[in-house]
Amino acid sequence: MFKMKNPFRVVGRKTTLFFEDLGGIALLIKNLLLGLPGSFKRFHLTTEQMLFMGVNSLPLILVTSIFTGGVASVQGAYMFSDYVPMRYLGTAVGKTVIMELGPVLTALVVAGRVGAAIAAELGTMKVTEQIDALETLAVDPVKYLVVPRFVAGIIMLPILTVFADFIAILGGLVVSVSFLHISASTFLNGLKLFFRLRDVWGGLFKAMTFGGIIALIGCYQGFKTIGGAEGVGRSTTRAVVLASVLILVTDYILASFLFGT
Repeated sequence: MFKMKNPFRVVGRKTTLFFEDLGGIALLIKNLLLGLPGSFKRFHLTTEQMLFMGVNSLPLILVTSIFTGGVASVQGAYMFSDYVPMRYLGTAVGKTVIMELGPVLTALVVAGRVGAAIAAELGTMKVTEQIDALETLAVDPVKYLVVPRFVAGIIMLPILTVFADFIAILGGLVVSVSFLHISASTFLNGLKLFFRLRDVWGGLFKAMTFGGIIALIGCYQGFKTIGGAEGVGRSTTRAVVLASVLILVTDYILASFLFGT
């Protein structure tokens, strides 16, 4: 016979797990900050992670970005029709890509690819007791595993975002010229019309923050993995979901501070 769960017990358990995760992430951040000064001693580990997070993610970012720019142009032209002159289309596409679409979509794509991989890799090490072996050898797992991934994340996400911004704007230009019958000079003049360097730096700061979130959440979920292969799967899913949600929440908070009027 099916027995209904007590809703108060479920809510209590979820609340307890939330504060447990909050405390665990806070402790991981503390240990991470303590380990950052010595990160250059093992910089080869950081470069390996930079290659994995950045260079290997570049093809996926470029494909995503070119269609993002194309969609931005099509949607902008649709909204501008009969209301706003098309010479402002480049302005809308450029600002939207640089301030919002470039950093956020790049972070979400990297969270799906890199965040899942980090959680799966560290989760496998956890259930096979490789992390315990590191501690037995007097090697700090945070300094050896977390710090290189965190540093690589905050370095490579802004670099990927620069490529994503450029390709997205190029995609918007191609779509505008090829399908919307807007000349390249009109699009580029609109792009330069209200261009501000502050927007670029704001977008890159958001990307750097998102890179840290992806690495941190992936490592945390990997470290708390239990239950063998099934537990690794759960940790991977949680890492992607939690990182994606935190990226969107953090995006709102940072946008309010950086671009709020």
